[in-house]
Amino acid sequence: MNLRPNLGSICLLFLSVLCVSESADFNVVDHGATPDGIKDSTEAFVNTWKEACASEGSTTFVIPQGSFLVGQVNFKGPCKGNMNVLVQGNVKADPDPAKFPSSNWIVFEHMTGLQVSGGGVFDGQGSIAWTKNDCSKTGKCHSLPINIRFNFIENAFITHITSLNSKLMHININGCKNITLQSVKVTAPGNSLNTDGIHIGSSKGVNITDSVIATGDDCVSMGPGSVDIKVTGVTCGPGHGISVGSLGKYPNEESVSGITVRNCTLIGTSNGVRIKTWPKSPVSAASGFIFEDIVMDNVQNPIIIDQVYCPYVSCSQDNPSKVKISNVSFNKIRGTSATKNAVSIVCSKGVPCEDVKIGDIDLKYTGKDGPAASLCNFAKPILTGVQNPPIAIN
Repeated sequence: MNLRPNLGSICLLFLSVLCVSESADFNVVDHGATPDGIKDSTEAFVNTWKEACASEGSTTFVIPQGSFLVGQVNFKGPCKGNMNVLVQGNVKADPDPAKFPSSNWIVFEHMTGLQVSGGGVFDGQGSIAWTKNDCSKTGKCHSLPINIRFNFIENAFITHITSLNSKLMHININGCKNITLQSVKVTAPGNSLNTDGIHIGSSKGVNITDSVIATGDDCVSMGPGSVDIKVTGVTCGPGHGISVGSLGKYPNEESVSGITVRNCTLIGTSNGVRIKTWPKSPVSAASGFIFEDIVMDNVQNPIIIDQVYCPYVSCSQDNPSKVKISNVSFNKIRGTSATKNAVSIVCSKGVPCEDVKIGDIDLKYTGKDGPAASLCNFAKPILTGVQNPPIAIN
């Protein structure tokens, strides 16, 4: 009898054991979650995550098809292995904002290599919260829960998920590096207050691609500390457009640099591509912007730099903004404007904009009071190509 071990069989056995040890699924239903959208499944989600995060190797946290009612959940790392979150079902928040003790609902934080996918939905059920939003009166805009937060995440890929009807902003990215959001959908009515689609702050290397965002505030907003951000292939509307800022509201804000918005379409939004800073601001800087190959469809204020930004009833205009804006390029922007001023460059009289380049612009005004016009204050743009409307430099 030949008792010598078969080397091929041993290798196959070793590989099979290795694969089992390196990959595991953790399903919330197996841990007590109820897919009826009525019974609270928060505890099951939390317990499933604890087990998954403690598992070595590649781990998949599974939210299967069905509807799951959950309260505040913190998916916290670091985890022992790379975490894959497969969202196939509908995750629903309680519609009552009083049930949330903080401005959090779903939070992912302190992880490297996170992946979120699956085609599922995070439904904030925000209609009641929108009626209680008094941000414009009080200036306190952070009391309602955000649908999804990504805090201190590195090397992440988020794809094929939907954020629906958030009570406040939909997706907040803070303190992250090298994170891509691809084929993400954000949906809320145009009258849902302060429901920014994707907001970025204190983050570097964020890519937003091939996504559809319809909401009641900025489709994409980039706040202080946004560095090397790329927004490409995004369809925006309704909403307030794609914005940098607002900047200069608080002291010691981080600088903003390296922002590219390209190959996007904006439909019926209240702004197009915009940089906005507060008057009477502390000193800070924002530089390195490319806005290119953008289609405007009946958009108000298609191109705008607004350094006297004031969304409230009154703001002090005694002192100009001290946010220094430089190295800005607008090129290949075309379509229709819903306001007569299709291009509005209003920079700070204290620190005028520098190195603003305006290339090919073709924006037709859809109103009855004459052709489209432009406004340019406290900037001396470099003009190349053809501009319609002509740029009026004051």
